[in-house]
Amino acid sequence: MADELVRTAYQARAAEYTGLLGSVEDMHELDRLRIEQWADRIGGAVLDVGCGPGHWTDLLHRRGVDVQGIDLVPEFIDAARTRFPDVPFRVASFRDLGVPDGSLHGVLAWYSLIHVHPDELPAVFSEIARALARGGHLLLGFFEGSAAEPFAHAVTTAYYWSIDQMRQMLLGAGFDVLDVQTRQDPGRRPHAAIAAVVKDRPAGNSPSSGAGARQVGPVV
Repeated sequence: MADELVRTAYQARAAEYTGLLGSVEDMHELDRLRIEQWADRIGGAVLDVGCGPGHWTDLLHRRGVDVQGIDLVPEFIDAARTRFPDVPFRVASFRDLGVPDGSLHGVLAWYSLIHVHPDELPAVFSEIARALARGGHLLLGFFEGSAAEPFAHAVTTAYYWSIDQMRQMLLGAGFDVLDVQTRQDPGRRPHAAIAAVVKDRPAGNSPSSGAGARQVGPVV
């Protein structure tokens, strides 16, 4: 049901969203630099989860990254395939990333977790950790604020997360946090980005293919 609510909300505004925010040129320059620098460290397959209109996926592809984009919203995937025909895209959810255990070297989740209900976010990280090889990289972008505080996002309800709470959830899923960046632009919500790597998996948590996270939302 949560997936369906997010999908329906974005389907109604997919064309508008793509027109306003569907280009790397529409994004903050520091975000572009952050994603490029992160990607340059990765020597294997990358999944852009919640890729939306596909602009970040295409940026990585143009830099020579072995990347694929997934999103819950078919309209986003259709538009991405049309705009970037050389880049692979498919419809998928965080509930099942559709890749074998340990097959990825990187996951980009750039504002794609902001609609995940707080009770479900640990399972999202478990699914991402399942899909990543040991030492695999995650780059996460989100709105910084009081942990799990909802706010009225332009499309559908989203959530702030504190750095400390996000760090703890990543540690619980078997990640080591490498670095944290924050930014406050005038008139905008506080931004945060966390880079992490898979270190190990907690005892008793050995997810297998197709089992794990329970929510998805497009990149914002």
